Amino acid sequence: MNISAELLAEILAHAKEQPTVEVCGLVAVKPGSSGSPAEAVRVHRAINIHASALKFEIDGKEQLRLRRTIEDEEGCEIGAIYHSHVRSKPYPSQTDINFSALWPGVEWIIVGSAAGEEPEVCSYLIKDSIVEEVPI
Repeated sequence: MNISAELLAEILAHAKEQPTVEVCGLVAVKPGSSGSPAEAVRVHRAINIHASALKFEIDGKEQLRLRRTIEDEEGCEIGAIYHSHVRSKPYPSQTDINFSALWPGVEWIIVGSAAGEEPEVCSYLIKDSIVEEVPI
């Protein structure tokens, strides 16, 4: 998936607005053609129903609403789920890995904020519990 600096900045801004709580959202993409990667076109913020520094979850009704917006109204697909880790590097936790089974083929963009460091962003594909970092 290709994502512009502007869309990445939106994700980072969301994470910086709530530095003590994991933030989350979805990234809409236009599918690529002839082997080219999908193109990210919009970031959709979501609410972490746990309001927690340890985990995130998007309410089922909100997930459905966002999916309908992305697929039906925008004619796109869900290309990535993003969230933040407020006390660690941007690497999928075991919870993230387990949850990824529900979202096959979707990238996981993680904003990590280890103590005293500037946030770092990485993206991953997770399949059968195997984590592969992919370029942003």
